[in-house]
Amino acid sequence: MTNVREATYDLLRENGLTTMFGNPGSNELMFLDRMPSDFRYILGLHEGVVMGMADGFAQASGNPAFVNLHAAAGTGNAMGALTNACNSHTPLVITAGQQVRAQVGVEALLSSADAALLPRPLVKWSGEPAAAADVPRMISQAIHTANLDPKGPVYVSIPYDDWAQPAGPASTHLSARVVRSAGSLSSEQLEWLVAELSGATNPVLVVGSDVDATVSNGLAVELAEKLRMSAWIAPSASRCPFPTRHPSFRGVLPASIAGIATLLAEHDVILVVGAPVFRYHQFEPGEYLAEGTSVIQITSDPAEAARAPMGHAIVAGIRETLTALTGALEQSARPIPAARRLAPAGPDGVGALRPDAVFEVINAVAPADAIYVKESTSTTSIFWDHMDLTLPGSYYFPAAGGLGFGMPAAVGVQLARPDRPVIAVIGDGSANYGITALWSAAQYNVPVVFIILKNGTYAALRSFAGLMKVEGAPGLDVPGIDFCAIAEGYGVAARKAGTRIELEEALREALATSIPMLIEVPTEPTNPFH
Repeated sequence: MTNVREATYDLLRENGLTTMFGNPGSNELMFLDRMPSDFRYILGLHEGVVMGMADGFAQASGNPAFVNLHAAAGTGNAMGALTNACNSHTPLVITAGQQVRAQVGVEALLSSADAALLPRPLVKWSGEPAAAADVPRMISQAIHTANLDPKGPVYVSIPYDDWAQPAGPASTHLSARVVRSAGSLSSEQLEWLVAELSGATNPVLVVGSDVDATVSNGLAVELAEKLRMSAWIAPSASRCPFPTRHPSFRGVLPASIAGIATLLAEHDVILVVGAPVFRYHQFEPGEYLAEGTSVIQITSDPAEAARAPMGHAIVAGIRETLTALTGALEQSARPIPAARRLAPAGPDGVGALRPDAVFEVINAVAPADAIYVKESTSTTSIFWDHMDLTLPGSYYFPAAGGLGFGMPAAVGVQLARPDRPVIAVIGDGSANYGITALWSAAQYNVPVVFIILKNGTYAALRSFAGLMKVEGAPGLDVPGIDFCAIAEGYGVAARKAGTRIELEEALREALATSIPMLIEVPTEPTNPFH
């Protein structure tokens, strides 16, 4: 008779979850016993890195990724990274080993009396099976829940003595199940949308990460061109849903109430697609909207629709809605928006490159299909101004601002997309949160190019200190780190690049190899609020 472990592997295989990310402990060994040869296990040296790799893999592949954590302790280590997966709608099936059933009640070591509550509210759903025979069904529920809109992480705690138990007849039909959602607009909703947009004098498009996640970038461009709209990316962007050199593109909105209202004040209708309204950060109070401006939001997430402080919302599939909308709208006679002018990089500093110079070099050298995983928070606006991002799936950033995403996510993205080069642009402060991802890159020969922008400080935090009028705060500098030495210690080739020419040579070398490489670039600190 098939046991629970065998039935679960069959279920994972049928649903395409054959890449597993984990850091095992004793509670997980029974599941990993005799792992089938068609599965691959990607080991991370810390659960935060495990979660980050899985997050990048799932976002880049567009399919759920399987995560195996060690009990409550491993889950706790992964929680910071889980905030990013939650906010980016990343479909993750997270499992954690629980103590044997006989020892959960007495709270033996490595048990968790309320295991299903531990990751909430950062998961869509969580549970622990009431009986061993229900494990495969619960894993099936987890897979489909993670993959239904709005996609997101789910969590299952599994007592480790369940794996050897008989699966029973209830697991027989699970592998053949298919669960689909139909997120189309009704004819009345489509008619209303068309009327609102067609009647607008100066509409504007704001697109979010779910546009890129559903590979609807081209539809967003078609919509902007049909209505001759300017296009912004929603604040705190974790993906790039609109080509950055398109004439309609205006940049990324600031994450502030007053900042957004000011920039969009000239528009009478703001159409927000695939993003919250809005994900604010720095507190700059003011009116949410200028007088005479209205908002229409299209989202696949009912929670995003419900919590927005203004505007109308329609909960529907992003790709389906954009397809219907572009097909129903008439071509506008308004003039095409004039392309914005971008300033070239300034002069190089003494002993350190300006970040805009770094991005100019990267943009000039990297191929057009390069994927960027970025975690240098103080240089975000500079990056958007200097990089030409055209293809879907070309940019990933920590959706909740939780540091430690960049380096492991780059490994996961490259594992999912071996056909495209991956360049990770990481600040020296951020790098230390996920530095052990270098070991995984080396061990599995994942050819990511890691570019460390080394300015010796938490530049974004220093900028916030100025914004908040905080003086003399400790712990804002991180001097004395040799990233090349660290990389080589983990088995990753490394280079230092202190000039444009050295950076160009190092980047060309890294892109020409089939191994991971780290490039350390001394850079000047920048203030994202200036």
